[in-house]
Amino acid sequence: MYRIGQGYDVHQLREGLPMWLCGLQISSPNGFVAHSDGDVAIHALCDALLGALALGDIGHLFPDTSDEFAGIDSKILLARVMKLVREQGWELGNADITIALQAPKIAPYIEGMRECLASVMDVDASIVSVKATTTEHLGFVGRGEGCEVWAVVLITK
Repeated sequence: MYRIGQGYDVHQLREGLPMWLCGLQISSPNGFVAHSDGDVAIHALCDALLGALALGDIGHLFPDTSDEFAGIDSKILLARVMKLVREQGWELGNADITIALQAPKIAPYIEGMRECLASVMDVDASIVSVKATTTEHLGFVGRGEGCEVWAVVLITK
């Protein structure tokens, strides 16, 4: 059996905040406005996994109205979501993540991002893809106001 899940998330950028992507802190003067650590890529990945299981989204499981999740490391959320995946008898077939961010360039971080996500999910890094793009200065991403991430997963049973 196979299931596919798709996730999408957006976070606003603000000067002076830390930028976390795929579990790594990225060197940048701007970071993400969020209730948690703001790791928009992990949030999209969690939504894709939860979508494949028809369990809603991370806002449902980890509400931003809860003090329990204030400032939480998103890797903890991803580990909890993977536990749910496995409790239902599923395994990750592969994950594909696309990050749209005008700056900074994240190409130097991609391999580390893949390794970090794979470690948290307890899978081989060969089944985790992370790609980056800009929007050629178009829209809110192009103006440096935020970041968009899409994630697609295949889970197998």
